[in-house]
Amino acid sequence: MKSTTKPLLDAWQWQMRASCRGLDSAVFFTPHGERGRARKRREEAARAICRSCPVSTACGSFATASGQHYGVWGGRTEAERRVERGVPRPR
Repeated sequence: MKSTTKPLLDAWQWQMRASCRGLDSAVFFTPHGERGRARKRREEAARAICRSCPVSTACGSFATASGQHYGVWGGRTEAERRVERGVPRPR
């Protein structure tokens, strides 16, 4: 009997080629209390990594499909993904 399940490695293979692989995740996720210019600088540093990443499209698609609410994924910030989902900006 042939299995119809897809090996998980196939579904996650794109991560092996990610430019962020092995980097400190703090570049991509907001630390507690970060605001203003510090946040903008961190997000821009993350975006710079994503711009040169060969799998940024797959990463962004994963974030959208899996409902990732935090961090920079595929070069898109939390706020940008919220807008894409039609969620109002918090006050």
